[in-house]
Formats: sequence, C-alpha cells, structure tokens
Amino acid sequence: MAPTKHTIIFVPHARARFIKWRVSSRRLMVAAGGVVVLAFASLFTTWSFFTNTVDRGELLSIRNENGELRKVNESFEDSIRNLERQLTEFEDRTRKLAIVAGLEGLSGGVEPGIGGGDFPGQAGLAIETDDELSMLEGRADFLLSDLEQIEGSLEERERWISSTPAIQPVKGILTSGFGRRKDPVTGRPAQHQGIDIATAPGREVQAPAEGIVVEAGRVGGLGNAVYISHGYGVTTRYGHLSRVSVEPGQRIGRGDVIGRVGSTGKSTGYHLHYEVRIDGRAVNPIAYMLDRS
Repeated sequence: MAPTKHTIIFVPHARARFIKWRVSSRRLMVAAGGVVVLAFASLFTTWSFFTNTVDRGELLSIRNENGELRKVNESFEDSIRNLERQLTEFEDRTRKLAIVAGLEGLSGGVEPGIGGGDFPGQAGLAIETDDELSMLEGRADFLLSDLEQIEGSLEERERWISSTPAIQPVKGILTSGFGRRKDPVTGRPAQHQGIDIATAPGREVQAPAEGIVVEAGRVGGLGNAVYISHGYGVTTRYGHLSRVSVEPGQRIGRGDVIGRVGSTGKSTGYHLHYEVRIDGRAVNPIAYMLDRS
C-alpha cells in the first residue's frame, strides 16, 4: 500500500506564487515528534534551572543558619563552663561555712557526681548539653539544701554565742577565787560557788551575755542580787549590789547595766560576787571572762 502524501502550500503574499511542499505522513509524524521532544526538553531545562536556583538559595540559607546555631552553641557552652566554675567556687565557700557552722557533713554526706562523655555530631552535642544542664541543676539543688542547713546552724550558733558569758561583768581585782576557801565571815572552810571582784563602790555591773532576768532583789547572804538565764542551761548570778537596775522578766543584751557594786548582804567590803552555772552546777567563771587582762 502506497504511503499517504500531504501537500503543504505556503502563500507569501497576494501576488506571489504559491509554494507547495509534499510530504509523507511518516515525515510529518517525525517532524511533529521532534517538535514535542524539543518542547519537553525546553520545559525540563527551564524547570531544572529554577529548581536548582531555589535549592542553592535554600542551601545558602541553611548554611547561614548552621553558622548562627554554631555560634549560639559555643556561647551556650561558654555560659555552662562559667556557671560550673561559679558553682564549684560556691560549693567550696559553702564547705568552709559548714565548718564555721559546726556541720560535719552536708547533703547527707553525698556529693553530686561530676563527669561526662564525648558525643559526636549535633545530636550528641544536644545530649551532652542536656546532661550537663541536669548535672548543674542537681548541684544547684544540693547547694541550696546545704545553704539552708548552714543558715539554720549559723543562726543557732549565733544565738548560742550571744547567750554565752564572755566578758567581765566589772573591772577590778580578783580577791577570792572559785572553789574551797576559808569563809571570810565565819573563818570556816567552805565551797565558794563563784569569784569575788573588788572594785570601787557604785561601779556599773554589766551583763556578760544576752538573757532574761529571773531574779532581781534581796536574796539572803548575797544581799541585793540579780540572776540571769542565758538559755542552753547557762545562768549567772551577781551579789552584794548596792543597787539593782533591772527587774524580773526583762530581756537584756551583752554589756547592758544590771546594777552597781556594793557591799550588801554577807560581805566584808565593796566587791561583786559573780557566779556562772551550767545546768545548775557552779563552774569557774574565769573560763567565761575572755576579755580578762
């Protein structure tokens, strides 16, 4: 069967001769196919160009973001290192404060662990950072607990120090010590429960520590006397006063005037009888006169 022929006529303008071109169906199909292939190639080239342009833009943006994230990570790691150094310094100071506060151990004797591993890549960096943050949070919790213990202990120790007799109630000459002696009035051996300090009459007598007055007035052979409770089982007594300057129930501080030196009661001259008692038992007051020269 003969192939089908097609005639293509070109008309340039009105008076020009017609141009005829006879082609077969096969050649026409080949030409059409070529046009289609060229069209698809052009579309693919255009798509590839714009797609690659977008990809390069996104890649550049991602690289910039990675650079910024790297800087943030480095800054964050530096902050963690600084925080860790500060925590270590605070922990050292806390241990020194614990010694001052009289605490033998902190946090139940358990110290938070310190350490870490190497983790490759961004995921590893995130894991390492999370571990370090968790560790620092744990150390901060331990430190807070330790500081609370120290605060309570220091407050208690401060009260104890403030309540412990530490100064001479009056300046003068020690005329009779603590312990066995000959009674100055009867001449018989007797136990002296305190010390006698001779000084000028009317000189102020000061409280050697904070406390509460439990007795103020005439008390047997002590004449005009003052008894002070300092807490923690500590009491002090002052006898032979010429005048009492406080009253029972009054709270006083170290150095407050409680009376004046006299010679009332069982006394042979102007002096102060001074006693220190621990849980009701008389002890030598000299041990509680830290400013004695």
